[in-house]
Formats: sequence, structure tokens, C-alpha cells
Amino acid sequence: MRKPVTRFPFAAGTTNRFGRSSLGSLGHGFSATNSNTRITFPTLAAAQAAVVSAPVRAGNLGLNSDRLRDQMIQRLRNQGIQDDRVLDAMMAVPRHVFMDEGLASRAYEDAALPIGHGQTISQPWVVARMISVVCENRTPAKVLEVGAGCGYQSAVLAQFIKEVHAIERIRGLYELARYHLRSLKLISRVRLSFGDGMLGLPGVAPFDAIIVAAAGIKIPQALLEQLALGGRLIAPEGTSAQRLILIERIGVATWHREELESVRFVPLRAGIQS
Repeated sequence: MRKPVTRFPFAAGTTNRFGRSSLGSLGHGFSATNSNTRITFPTLAAAQAAVVSAPVRAGNLGLNSDRLRDQMIQRLRNQGIQDDRVLDAMMAVPRHVFMDEGLASRAYEDAALPIGHGQTISQPWVVARMISVVCENRTPAKVLEVGAGCGYQSAVLAQFIKEVHAIERIRGLYELARYHLRSLKLISRVRLSFGDGMLGLPGVAPFDAIIVAAAGIKIPQALLEQLALGGRLIAPEGTSAQRLILIERIGVATWHREELESVRFVPLRAGIQS
């Protein structure tokens, strides 16, 4: 969950508050200043009320919702996202449904927005980037999302991934994600769990891909062990200075590691919060 950030420039990288950044072989030369910094925002009840009022908001947005989603997709293409599966999935999911009523009109901006409990929904580019990386040249059959938040990324994944599992450690966000997914008739396509994301879901593993939405000093070994052979994990790593890390399991006890963009996420925490 993240705070609003600067939009991403093109081609040869960029200079930002993290310094100059360019991607490896999987990238297109963008620099992400995504941040997962905590902010204060309304409670679960307020966020749930926003979902209940979605038809009213949809009316307020009028036919602009589809048009704004289309503009979002064109912007993502311009920013280097080329995976049509990801773009089609993000076109299909009404992002404004996951927003507080007062923020619905901003849902398709390239910005992270508050969802309550001091967390945010990731900006569209970050969602598209992380999914695109783990799905490059493959279609994972079973994916784990660590940090479900409000459920938006799970909803996007469910559009083209056969089996999606998501885990959330904050009870209020777990309930919110479940509420959103049920409202969109996706609850049967996303297997949502309340628990410690650092432990993953060993009873369900192995996973073809794992997407982690919070930064640890190092990526938990438990999650690495839950990758299938050939599976990919993407996660932020670090404390004050963080980078997206792509890991691919290439053997029983061997993983290949690649550093991608500079990012800023909230800390990956152990345990649960009721």
C-alpha cells in the first residue's frame, strides 16, 4: 500500500529522490518512486460504505469510468507495460470500486491512494509492473499475493490466473478485501486468508509466482521455499533504501536474484493485527 508518487519517465531511466535508476533485462528503463509509507485514513466502516455506494459513484462518474480506464491503459502502454493480459485485466476491473467515495474520481490517476488502516492502494503502474515481471513469457497457474490490502491486485490477477491466493495480516483490510471481491463476484476466484504473510501458505505451496507488497530487510526464506521450481517472486527489499527484487527458483536449493527499480514500501511485519 503506497502514497502518491511522481509519474514515470521513459527510455533511459530517470533521476529522482532515490538517484538514477535503470532496469535490468526485464525492464524498459523506468524509475519507480513508489512508496508504501503509512498514512492515516478512515476506518473499515467508512471504506465499506464507499463500496456500498459504488453504484452512486458509478452514476457520478457516468460513462467516464470506461473512458478513464482506457486512458489509464494507454498511459501504462506509454510507460512500457506491454503485456496484453495484464492490460486487459486492469481494463476489466473497476478500480474506483476499491476507493473511498471521496477519492473515486481519482481512481484512474497514476497515484497511490488511501484505503484505511494507514495503508494505500498501489498506483496502477506498480500493479502492472509487478504482475508483468512475474508473468513474463509464462502464465503462472497458481499465484500468492502477500499483502492483499483492499483486494484490487487480487481482482486483477483473477482475470487471467487460474488459482489466486492472497494473504492479509490486518483484520480490517482482510474484511475489506473480502467485501470488495464479493461485491464483484470474484470471491470464488480468489482464496483469501487472514494471517502472517511472512509465513506464506505452506499448506497450499508451491506457487508459480509470489508477489509481496511490503519490504523486509531480506525476503523471508519461507516464501522462497514456497516457490515452485522455475517460479518467480517479486518483492521490495531494504529499509531506508529499497529496491524491487526479482527472484527465480532454478534448483531445489538455488535461486537467481535480480535487482530492479528503487521503490519505497512500508515494512514487512510478522504476526497479525486484529
